[in-house]
Amino acid sequence: MKFESILGTIWLDATPHALSQISYTPIVETPLANQEILALAQTQLLEFLAGKRKTFDVPYIFEKGTDFQKEVWHALTEINFGQTCSYQTIAEKIRRPKAVRAIGQANRNNPLPIIVPCHRVIGKNGKLVGYSGSSEAGLKIKAQLLTLENPLLQTSALF
Repeated sequence: MKFESILGTIWLDATPHALSQISYTPIVETPLANQEILALAQTQLLEFLAGKRKTFDVPYIFEKGTDFQKEVWHALTEINFGQTCSYQTIAEKIRRPKAVRAIGQANRNNPLPIIVPCHRVIGKNGKLVGYSGSSEAGLKIKAQLLTLENPLLQTSALF
């Protein structure tokens, strides 16, 4: 499924039972993708982006990823709406304090951005670092998401 949002075009994919991917770049939808789950995910994402939702209850699954990546992605789901934390904090939370760079790579490979909120992870110095491949467009999306969640946040202070 493909739809337009304030962040640009978003693509979704699902298994027969759960949302499996959110992407800012084109992806091919699985033939067996559950259309009801895709529609629910689209609705919840648009509500979130409109400031009308803070949590998601669409079922999702990590179809790909190493055990380490899945551990990181699970830890990301525990960062509350409007809050941020550092890559170091995530590394310590999963009891791998020296894995800061690996945390960044796991975030980069997060198959469910926004719902699994890797955008809430910032540098130890409080600055924006990396999102959606660390491109300028990716950092802009990260700043938009953080500002949407916390309007008092000075986006310029993140750069």
